Amino acid sequence: MTKPYGRKTKLKVGKILLEDNRDVAFEKLKNIPDEQLVGHLFSHFYHKDELIKYRSIAAMGVLCARVEKNNKEKARIILRRIMWNLNDESGGIGWGSPEAMGEILSQSPELVLEFKSILFSYLDPDGNYIEHEMLQRGVIWGIGTYIEVYPNDLTHKIEGLLCGYLHSQDSVKKGYAVRALVNASSFDCSLVPESILTDNSRIDLFHNWNFIKTNIADIALSCINRKIFA
Repeated sequence: MTKPYGRKTKLKVGKILLEDNRDVAFEKLKNIPDEQLVGHLFSHFYHKDELIKYRSIAAMGVLCARVEKNNKEKARIILRRIMWNLNDESGGIGWGSPEAMGEILSQSPELVLEFKSILFSYLDPDGNYIEHEMLQRGVIWGIGTYIEVYPNDLTHKIEGLLCGYLHSQDSVKKGYAVRALVNASSFDCSLVPESILTDNSRIDLFHNWNFIKTNIADIALSCINRKIFA
């Protein structure tokens, strides 16, 4: 049975995640003990409102970075819980988990060497490939978020796998793959297919604290501009 104070804190976390200002929300979340906050943020990964889900993921990244500075092993435990959520034996689906891993690693450099290969493996048919179609979106977003901070870390194999998603019928996967590739400094922008440069499909892309609606072609254009002005 959920303890009354647990329900109260969960509701409090949910209310904070509705804050319009990201910095204000993070300051308020600091007032909740980390041990409690971890569980409540995980629970919001399953929120039916995608904005709340992604805000809880962003908050988990900040929380884990703070935990890492004081106790690296506790930060590892958070990532292991994410890995368990994505394990078939867990009995769950793992909503939000690959996104959270990418967000955490983008902010926790001490954990990168241990866990980045695991994040990449979720896209790799020879690794811990995730077959669930909707979870694949999360994996691609998580990799793109990590690569945005570490643009030199994209392996040749994962780059090739991401390029495969440029032909996906799922516009979200396609857009997320373009974002991930654009974020990689090693990616040759001339490899962007013409079909992507003219793809006006609009997707919602979470950035900072809100979703922005953007065209897939516009995401790719930033890569082309980088090539022109390099």
